[in-house]
Amino acid sequence: MTDKLTVKNLFKVFGPNPEQAIELAKQGVSKDEIFRQTESVVAVNDVSLTVRERELFVVMGLSGSGKSTLIRCLNRLIEPSSGEISIDGYSITDADEETLRQLRLNKMSMVFQHFALFPHKTVCENAEYGLKVRGVSRRERREKAMAALEAVGLDAWADAYPSSLSGGMQQRVGLARGLAVDPQVLLMDEPFSALDPLIRREMQDELAGIQAKYTTTIIFITHDLHEALKLGNHIAIMKDGRFVQVGPPEEIVTAPADDYVSAFTHDVDRGRVLRAESVMEQSITLQAGKDTASTALARMDEAGQDCLYVLDDKGGPAGYVRRDMLADVSGNTQITSVMQSDYPQTDPDRLLYELYEQFAEGIPVAVVAKDGKLLGVVQQLQVFNELVSEETTAGSQDKAPAGAAK
Repeated sequence: MTDKLTVKNLFKVFGPNPEQAIELAKQGVSKDEIFRQTESVVAVNDVSLTVRERELFVVMGLSGSGKSTLIRCLNRLIEPSSGEISIDGYSITDADEETLRQLRLNKMSMVFQHFALFPHKTVCENAEYGLKVRGVSRRERREKAMAALEAVGLDAWADAYPSSLSGGMQQRVGLARGLAVDPQVLLMDEPFSALDPLIRREMQDELAGIQAKYTTTIIFITHDLHEALKLGNHIAIMKDGRFVQVGPPEEIVTAPADDYVSAFTHDVDRGRVLRAESVMEQSITLQAGKDTASTALARMDEAGQDCLYVLDDKGGPAGYVRRDMLADVSGNTQITSVMQSDYPQTDPDRLLYELYEQFAEGIPVAVVAKDGKLLGVVQQLQVFNELVSEETTAGSQDKAPAGAAK
């Protein structure tokens, strides 16, 4: 994948002395001290990021961290004080008003926390509004709007008015309006925070499928760490206008950069964050048609394991053998004649909690690639160690920072 959106050394200062405030910020002076000296607030402080094409990049932070200011700088609803923003290598910060207008019409779309629907327009008319502004013909914009409404499950409500919809349905209309213009980059500023918990989870589940269908790059703002961990390919934790840590969800949880991040992740259910590939280990294997009972026992002794997988000639798992299965067979017995061909398996992207039932069999779970090859195995003991290891990575913090969502 190629880089879609790039931000370099971005600052946004509100107040009378932005240049002085930026210089102090570069020297490491605190946000409060900068305000005391300059009467200016550094809302975004030297932020740099790269978002890959089709990625869902989440910026997570508490109220006042600067995340909403940041996302509005990306399309210049708020003018940055300094720094560079580019999309597909073309500068947004240097764009004139007409170029910026065309960029907002054709490349970037935004979904806000508040729905901002036109009450006098139907659901479909609301969804096609961006296309109408763009000058698209009535027939084409109706087709595109209906496709977007179908993607969010509201095509049956196309001719209804917003007043007849629930809050969750209205937010779906707002999302459809953003999607209808088929944006290359979709900016989402806490779009689900006003929804009831159940509806919020449903919208989170839908978003991943919608992104895949529209091949859109998404920058998503939230104050909820669980939402960030569920949705993000990469997550940036923001505090006082700065990025404290940027990384994939697994890294945020297992290797927090400091006590601030540790406090957020302390109570996270790791089984719903870590994936099979993040805990799998390489396994010594046996080869179908070559290995015998005696070589299998020798390999088990070498590996210190009582269960090994048998691979076929394409590198995929054909089955497994346990030490007890070899107790009553001669040493030259072909391993394929005693192996068990029914084995637990998963793809590398499966979350650990989805594997719990498979562990009941007491057999390492085979992690299998799309081409059928064995990538590794997930051991029950390894999963247990990962799930309890937050005690050592959470530091001495016992609770999340004040105001943090749990």
